[in-house]
Amino acid sequence: MMIRTITPPRRRLSSHLILVHIAVLLVFASSVNMVSVHVSAEDAAADPSTTTASPASGNEHTEEKEGEEYHQSSAGKKDDEIPNSLNDKPEDNWGYYYDPKNEFCGEYDCYKILGFDYETFGRSPPDTKMITQSYRMLSRKFHPDKNRGKEGAEERFVKINKAHKVLTSRRRRAEYDYLRDNPDEYISRYGTNVLFHYAPKSDVTMVALMLLIAANLFAWFVQKNKWQTVADHVVKLALDGVGLREGGTDESIAIREKAMEILAKQKEEGKEDGGSKVAASTNASSATGTNANAAAKVKGGSPKKKGAKLTKKEQKEQEMEELRPIVVKLVKEEHADFGGGFHQPTWRDLLITKFAQWPIMFTKAMGWQVGYWFRRLRGLELSDDELEVLTRRAVGEVTWHALSDEDRAEATKQELWISKNLEDWREMQEVKKWGPGYQKKYNRWKKKQGSKLE
Repeated sequence: MMIRTITPPRRRLSSHLILVHIAVLLVFASSVNMVSVHVSAEDAAADPSTTTASPASGNEHTEEKEGEEYHQSSAGKKDDEIPNSLNDKPEDNWGYYYDPKNEFCGEYDCYKILGFDYETFGRSPPDTKMITQSYRMLSRKFHPDKNRGKEGAEERFVKINKAHKVLTSRRRRAEYDYLRDNPDEYISRYGTNVLFHYAPKSDVTMVALMLLIAANLFAWFVQKNKWQTVADHVVKLALDGVGLREGGTDESIAIREKAMEILAKQKEEGKEDGGSKVAASTNASSATGTNANAAAKVKGGSPKKKGAKLTKKEQKEQEMEELRPIVVKLVKEEHADFGGGFHQPTWRDLLITKFAQWPIMFTKAMGWQVGYWFRRLRGLELSDDELEVLTRRAVGEVTWHALSDEDRAEATKQELWISKNLEDWREMQEVKKWGPGYQKKYNRWKKKQGSKLE
């Protein structure tokens, strides 16, 4: 007989029972939270210093809490009990930066304006978020609407905005940090406002006038020295009787001849006077002879005999001494202008006169040059004026003024502005100074050389 065991069926939890359990758990959890909140509120009321801001609160809520705490802590205190850094102007704590052109924050440090110190944060510089937070707090604190009537409120607010713009721009901030340690680079990029000048100790007008007078006097003496140099040379040539072959000039030869005529007339007039003048001259000569004899004895030489003739050298020296004043006078009277700019100084040689004449001379020269090229473009022949100007430029002003009228007329026909013609002409001018015999030899040599070349 088979025995059959019957197992009782398992009980299944109904959905209603599950919901009941979940509801009980939620009620229990809510009761625990209420208790913890109640306890924290009681602790906060007992000790306000332990109150902390909620993490979910924003930056504005934090700043308002800080402001309330500052007002609560400073309530009931006198002004002298508040720190000096809060009573003083904020500009006193803004540091210094070299920025004369106001490219950044002017004379103040952008970091210190926003409450940071470049020298202390080291490798942990403030990021853009920190800079923006500080800027918002300071902009609300120092806003002109909240600081009406206070001196410098608007300028202070502008500086805070400028510091925020500089430090939140990556490029401007990098440049700002670089120029802090390299002020020379700042000057090369933006320049400087530093201007050096010396305060005048004297009247500027008087100093300028004195300098102008000194410059004109200097120009006058320079021109005088130029003329005197040529005049002394001509006087020496005339006294030595140097001819053309030895380097003399037509002026020196003409002056010597005229001086000899004047000296001869003076001697004839002296002979006609006779009497007292002859006696005076005789006494003077005898006295001179006595002195000469005495000097000769002192030197150990033999005294000259009375009536002894002078040597050629002594006669020449005596003649030169008699001619010198006549020659110097003739040079001053007849050769005030040697040409080529070697003339005695006049008002035209003053510096102020030259400055006034320079624009006129420049305009004339440019006008002549333009006319010259215009005539060349038209294919016209050279005019007499153009021939003279071109020849003067080729030979030089000094040589041109030294030529006679006949030599000038001949020179203008030889096209001396061409180098080959100018060399031949200068060679012929040297040959003219030679004697007739040497000139004939040169002409014969020239013909032979020309035939060989042909």
